Amino acid sequence: MTRPESAGHDYDVVISGAGLAGSAAAILLARRGVRVALLERRSDPEAYKVLCTHSLTANAYPVLDELGLVPALEEAGAVRNEARWYTRWGWIEPKAAPAGPELPYAYNIRRSILDPLIRSRAAQTPGVDLLLGHRVTGLVREAGRTVGVRASTPEGEREVRARLVVGADGKDSAVAKYAGVPARQYENARFGYLAHFRNLPLPGGIGQTWFLEPDMAYAFPNDDGVTVLAVLPDKKRLPAFREDLEGSFLAFVRALPEAPPIDSAERISKIIGAVDYPLHSRKPTAPGVALIGDAALTGDPLWGVGCGWALQSAQWLAQAVATAAAGRGDLDRSLAAYARRHGRRLRAHQSMAVDFARARPFNPVERLVFSAAARDESVARHMHLFAQRLIGPLQFLNPLALAKAAAVTLKHRAPTTPPTP
Repeated sequence: MTRPESAGHDYDVVISGAGLAGSAAAILLARRGVRVALLERRSDPEAYKVLCTHSLTANAYPVLDELGLVPALEEAGAVRNEARWYTRWGWIEPKAAPAGPELPYAYNIRRSILDPLIRSRAAQTPGVDLLLGHRVTGLVREAGRTVGVRASTPEGEREVRARLVVGADGKDSAVAKYAGVPARQYENARFGYLAHFRNLPLPGGIGQTWFLEPDMAYAFPNDDGVTVLAVLPDKKRLPAFREDLEGSFLAFVRALPEAPPIDSAERISKIIGAVDYPLHSRKPTAPGVALIGDAALTGDPLWGVGCGWALQSAQWLAQAVATAAAGRGDLDRSLAAYARRHGRRLRAHQSMAVDFARARPFNPVERLVFSAAARDESVARHMHLFAQRLIGPLQFLNPLALAKAAAVTLKHRAPTTPPTP
């Protein structure tokens, strides 16, 4: 039966893309009384994103908890994403303060496990219709606003009408394209390749990241004894790297400080990657349209923040628009609230990432903080909060944090007074 407030609409919300962002948004909206069509262009319910860091930063933990996914992730073998970071001053190794709470965490888990898990949860949620094999081919517009989508389906073309269309369809979002929302692009001066290894021991059994200025690398332990190992060199190295991709990849890893022993591990995937992966951002709303996940903002993959931001943006959207999407409020005002929150929470992070994507060495402030974090546990914990995206750049580089870092640096530069005879 059609609800009175849904008259003229097939659904309250139609979402294009049943990956992390789209599936999370569908669940959270439906739980708030919104009727959702969740469209996925692929027909296989087990489909998943291949090129990914396979890591969920701690900022996503509250969303995972609201979705009820934490027990399922742990049962699936997800690994808590503790990490240490190599710098020219040594390793930064965040540890909980004595007698203090444990450090915030989320999980590393392969998308081959995570994507089908969250998509099946969406399909089981009352109020969500998962429509596989539905590829958006256009938008339905009336009086200057979007009121639905046109989609290619296994049964032919169809039109799905809704008060709100959500683009959760990735960095090359068709919804954004058809809505005329331009992307602002920023060059990424690094390229990246990754592969999956089984039985690759890491010190402490935790993630490792190497800041080699300007090159980068990381190793993230995942479910089922699999480690995701990635290299992100300066593009100046690309021509030589491509001449022998496998040899170059392995040589790069072998040369890392405390290099993971890849020669004794089993590589279980191809070496895959991207030679050109620009950062981009879009205005996250248009009349009748909202963008979440990579459709709104694509970060630098070296930070491993995309999955966390996908889940957060889905939650922010559901919190902002659910009532209006169900026909009981001002949708444009609700979309404006979502856009403000999205910008307030992510704009500064993206600005910092854009600057670092130029493949430059650390600037003076970064040298101060990173060198202090390698020498002081409290500064290392502060860095952990930023790396997990629990604090923003302004909090990360606040005057007290910089003063602490400067004091640590001065202490280590001070000459040692020889003992009195």
